[in-house]
Amino acid sequence: MKDFLNEIRRPINISLSRKFLYSSLIVIAGVILGVLSKVLDETASNLLPHFLEVLDLRNFFSRMGVWIFIAVLISVYSKSAIRSAINVFLFFVGMVGSYYLYTVMIAGFFPKSYMMIWIVMTVISPFIAFVCWYVKGKGIIAISISSIIFMFISRQAFAFGFWYFYIINILELLLWIATIFVLYQSPKQIIKVITIGLLLCFVTAQSNLFGGML
Repeated sequence: MKDFLNEIRRPINISLSRKFLYSSLIVIAGVILGVLSKVLDETASNLLPHFLEVLDLRNFFSRMGVWIFIAVLISVYSKSAIRSAINVFLFFVGMVGSYYLYTVMIAGFFPKSYMMIWIVMTVISPFIAFVCWYVKGKGIIAISISSIIFMFISRQAFAFGFWYFYIINILELLLWIATIFVLYQSPKQIIKVITIGLLLCFVTAQSNLFGGML
């Protein structure tokens, strides 16, 4: 199995000090984003600076697109599949932990059911990240994983069916464009990823995946 996976993408060894540094920065980033998203969630939009109100960051951070994108970004730029799993897990521990600590200790309420959803997602995130690391690899497996990621990001950016199409959020459109650059390896590869991803998005457009979260 190891040889098979190495044929798709080969890991790179880095020093223990660099591993610790990168993972620490990822945890810190998760904590900051978790607190930021909760502060925005608790602040009335008309009390925010005008440009933040226009960007609608409250809804942006409450949707899955930005978290999927960040997880993919951390995953593909980690040095190995194992490091990818560790780093993505640490990011979600920092983000989810800080978000709900703020919710309970400062905002003063305990949303148990919604919190459990995010805890489950945090627990399974390293397994998904392990798989996602191979999007920068070679062959049909890498293209297939990339296409599924692109499908999820497209579902967050657009709503469409047989007779309608619209952009849900301008910031998620920017994430959609950024995802193309993150997944890009060659013109031929990215055309396949976009084509398959959009086809999957169209086929699943009327489905509420994971209770509508995706």
